[in-house]
Amino acid sequence: MKLLFVCTGNTCRSPMAEALVRHKIPEVEVQSAGIFAAENQQASPKAIEALKQKQMEIEHLSQPVTKELLNWADVVLTMTTQHKQSLIMTFPQFQEKYFTLKEYVLEADKEVWKELKQAYADYEEKRSIFIQKNQHKLDNSLLDQRIQEHLSEDIENIRRLEANLINYDISDPFGGDLRIYQGTLEELDKYIDLLRKKLTK
Repeated sequence: MKLLFVCTGNTCRSPMAEALVRHKIPEVEVQSAGIFAAENQQASPKAIEALKQKQMEIEHLSQPVTKELLNWADVVLTMTTQHKQSLIMTFPQFQEKYFTLKEYVLEADKEVWKELKQAYADYEEKRSIFIQKNQHKLDNSLLDQRIQEHLSEDIENIRRLEANLINYDISDPFGGDLRIYQGTLEELDKYIDLLRKKLTK
């Protein structure tokens, strides 16, 4: 099993999740990356410290999400719903692999996500057809406005579905003190334990 954890900058949450998996589920191959990550940055000093207090070392250099990494992974676990949505929009060809960590281990909400995936796909399709038909007749700002009007029901439906989702986000400790990082690590620890149960069934 190859797991890829994804957060924003790949210096706090996803490296901590990766370190926990290396520690608790050593038989699994694991990497982490960030949607807006720079190359080769070390993990945040407070993330390193929080892990150290749990007797875990971390050797980490940040990396951005790439097609190669998504190809490598069997499952891609994001820290928030927004990260997952970003991946669906940027790399739609791998969307069967995307889950938030909580969603993957809690198993709830599958139906809503199924509907939401379909709603995103329908919206994109209708949007591109509308653009093809109208791009030469309207300037860009007017085109955007017309798209909003033309697809208002679809947008409404997507918002309604998104509102029904459980909050699947792991809180971002970035900018917080050590206590906040320890809180995020505790939260991750709980879900990595559930992940281990799911993977070793």
